[in-house]
Amino acid sequence: MNKVIIEPFQVIGISVRTTNANNQAAQDIAELWGRFMNERILEKIPNKIDNTVYSIYTDYQSDHTQPYTTLLGCKVEALHTIPEGMVGRSFDGGNFASVSAKGDLMKGLIVNQWSEIWKMDLDRLYTADFEVFGEKAQNPSQAEIEFLIAVK
Repeated sequence: MNKVIIEPFQVIGISVRTTNANNQAAQDIAELWGRFMNERILEKIPNKIDNTVYSIYTDYQSDHTQPYTTLLGCKVEALHTIPEGMVGRSFDGGNFASVSAKGDLMKGLIVNQWSEIWKMDLDRLYTADFEVFGEKAQNPSQAEIEFLIAVK
């Protein structure tokens, strides 16, 4: 695990309010990804910096055991134009713990890594945590995903 500083950034994408209780997030986030892919959201995001997809967890009610919002989208240069049905958000950046995971996205890579993160002794802020799906995530069976967790 590495400590990194993230600069403030803006994202446009789609979101869902969910919870980890009763495995609800697994269902809701899978449906959000399905919508992201089926509706070709990536192609519709204006002013995007690149095609890296961010899965952001924010608006925590308190911590990962309580409701939060998941936003799937791309970093953008500006939030001037937000297409109907999408959301635009600004994030402050700050100090983050960085963890990478490699493996098959269809075999629980993301959920398994979060289970490990939840066990870590991190001084978490619960402001915005996210996963980065860049070039190394293009092959779903051999993906490399970066996880960034906001810390004090």
